[in-house]
Amino acid sequence: MNMSLLTLTFLAVNLDFFIMMLFLLKKYSFRAVLFGYLAGNLLLMIVSYLAGQILEAFLPEWLLGVLGFIPIYLALCDDDDDEGEVQGKSPFWMVLGTYLSVCAGCNLSIFLPVLLGETWLTFAETLAYITILTFLIVFLLKAVANNRFVTSMIDRFGEILMKICYIAIGIYVLLDSGFLAHVIDFVAHLF
Repeated sequence: MNMSLLTLTFLAVNLDFFIMMLFLLKKYSFRAVLFGYLAGNLLLMIVSYLAGQILEAFLPEWLLGVLGFIPIYLALCDDDDDEGEVQGKSPFWMVLGTYLSVCAGCNLSIFLPVLLGETWLTFAETLAYITILTFLIVFLLKAVANNRFVTSMIDRFGEILMKICYIAIGIYVLLDSGFLAHVIDFVAHLF
């Protein structure tokens, strides 16, 4: 498990939701936000991993490297997520529903190529690590929820940082899978 890639991926995928969590922490209990966010993260990680396992059973790893173009595309397109509200009574379900409605597409498309090729044991370690990161982020956001400087910096630079991270993740997937090596080798044989 590449901890630095996993950390970068987690932060990049969730960076835009951190701002929303600042508002959720003011509206709902810390516990509801923490466990709703954790449930959403773990659910999307599991779906990404299982989808990757299915694809990997039918396609060679280097060909699946084409999935590295997804995070690059997401970084380059200017499609802002609609941060819609989810109707419900329980704060846990409100946080979970909000997270899934805002972040499901990005999480699935970004984590799927990152989790390709991991064993079940490594994936279990990945889930444990994501759980730790989730706890740390929510505790950190709770600590800075009322700090105007931090929230203004996230508002100002959060979008560009997220895009840079997405591009870095996409390039890593293209290189690590061997996709670019196969393309270069194919082009070299043509000429």
